Amino acid sequence: MAQVSLSPLSSPPSRLQPPRPIFLSPPRFSAATASSTDSLSPSTSNLTPKVVVTRERGKNAKLIAALAKHEINCLELPLIEHTLGPDLDRLSSVLSDNSFDWIVITSPEAGSVFLDAWRSAGAPHVKIGVVGAGTASIFKEILQSPKQSLDVAFAPSKGIPVGLCLMLLPKNGNKCTVLYPASAKASNEIEEGLSSRGFEVTRLNTYTTVPVQHVDQRTLKQALNIPVIAVASPSAVRAWQNLISESDWSKSVACIGETTAAMAKRLGFKNVYYPSQPGLEGWVESILEALEILDKSSR
Repeated sequence: MAQVSLSPLSSPPSRLQPPRPIFLSPPRFSAATASSTDSLSPSTSNLTPKVVVTRERGKNAKLIAALAKHEINCLELPLIEHTLGPDLDRLSSVLSDNSFDWIVITSPEAGSVFLDAWRSAGAPHVKIGVVGAGTASIFKEILQSPKQSLDVAFAPSKGIPVGLCLMLLPKNGNKCTVLYPASAKASNEIEEGLSSRGFEVTRLNTYTTVPVQHVDQRTLKQALNIPVIAVASPSAVRAWQNLISESDWSKSVACIGETTAAMAKRLGFKNVYYPSQPGLEGWVESILEALEILDKSSR
């Protein structure tokens, strides 16, 4: 049976960056970037926000810019932050001391954390399997290097974990080893699915997510009245649910992919939209669909 290394999730996480509370500024609307509104044109700068963007501050810019092309304004309300996982310190040495047939990466954050450890390990040759176009894009800069020793060699036709579990190719007749750097809050779907097909999986919990420490109440009050909230992870959905648990909120949730949408539905949200393939382009389309349906229903 494949051996799976699961680290205990009970130890308190350390922060990926030096600990500091996140204090959100008073409501700020963006139509081009998450960090500046000085360059907004008169045609977009005064639009009422229609979408709440919820990734960590500084990671919402691409979505905001994509929506600005449709003259859709956003309110930034970060819901989660990433912190160190219990196995992060081991990742670099595991890469240095072992050779794996596949490295499985299922989220952009997992990809970013992996790349830091990979560089610290001396950039050994690795073969990567990814879930989703957004995850694959994390490796774009590395892949453009003429001396790169990293190969993104597999992405399932459907960008969800079960797709990777079913389609990742093992060696013919030989043991196939997989390293799976993951969020401590990720389910066991990947390692269980691959183990059932004969892969030997080593899971390292390299990061985790926690709700932001402080949410500006004025920003939250405004967000509650905006028709669509855009979420990029199950943790963000849970954080939103905790914030609105005492309110009668019934607007739309636009999810980056099916896994996040499944959590939204599990938590009782009714108006849930998501693309068949996770990624920015599909996410934007799902947001536009939600807004279009809301617009039609209000006529």
